[in-house]
Amino acid sequence: MDISINQLTKSYGFQKAVDDISFQVKTGEILGFLGPNGAGKTTTMKMITGYLDIEEGDIIIDGQSIQKRDMKENIGYLPEHNPLYHDMPVVNYLAFCAKLQKVPNHLVDSRIKKMVQLCGLDVEKHKKIGELSKGYRQRVGLAQAMIHDPEILILDEPTTGLDPNQIVEIRDLIRQMGKEKTVILSTHILPEVEATCDRILIINNGKIVADGTADTLRKQAQGQQVLQVKVEAPSPQAVYEKLQSLPSINTVDIINLDTGRFEIQSRPESVSNQHIFQMCVSEGWVLMEMIPFETKLEDIFRELTMN
Repeated sequence: MDISINQLTKSYGFQKAVDDISFQVKTGEILGFLGPNGAGKTTTMKMITGYLDIEEGDIIIDGQSIQKRDMKENIGYLPEHNPLYHDMPVVNYLAFCAKLQKVPNHLVDSRIKKMVQLCGLDVEKHKKIGELSKGYRQRVGLAQAMIHDPEILILDEPTTGLDPNQIVEIRDLIRQMGKEKTVILSTHILPEVEATCDRILIINNGKIVADGTADTLRKQAQGQQVLQVKVEAPSPQAVYEKLQSLPSINTVDIINLDTGRFEIQSRPESVSNQHIFQMCVSEGWVLMEMIPFETKLEDIFRELTMN
């Protein structure tokens, strides 16, 4: 099911938590929803799920406004603070959630069995939830979000409390589900976003400040090519001077003159690889290294949200 967010706004008193934002998420797409604490991510997610009323704007799911038709049965939601009944055994809790989500009685057992398997809960399934580690409780939260096989998944910090191995497993699970479902995933683990999501949307102070793939955002942020080169030559000073004279190069910074290592920033819309190579060939110097540097997603995130 496609989701279309149209000029969505939500205020708390005089503060606009979400400020006139619009975006779309297509079926089979995993959207990484990023932003600092208080940026408006959770508020947006809660409005999509129907936990919060819409103040202005609209949310269209499968061509229908959620203000005119209740779409909760099509949505699986894992909140940031995973609410669980700690006195209930895992299997009983999932059965309870299945009935709340109106799963037909004849399918409840098979859905529980599938969720236990998918979320790696087999060993823990008869324990009370309060006896589980934080990581396993998070798995129970994922299982309840998927128990009714929803077409939309809204996951707010789904890997909180998981160890590295569990994070990889849940990441693979989300990718697998994302092939046929619409997934909005909020997280602060930026490498996880790159590994899991098809597209990234960054929100800050209630407004969207970036929207695109990781590669697209990186290219937009880079602007100028940055290279680190190491040239073996009789005179490193001569290398430095020659690099400065190349037409495609904007600046040359010395990293270590003795070893002939430099950081080079190309002019806007220019690349310097070929010019540097040709320079070394014509001078008889040995080009030992030429390492391109790309802007990290963490750098883009900080640049867009530091205010």
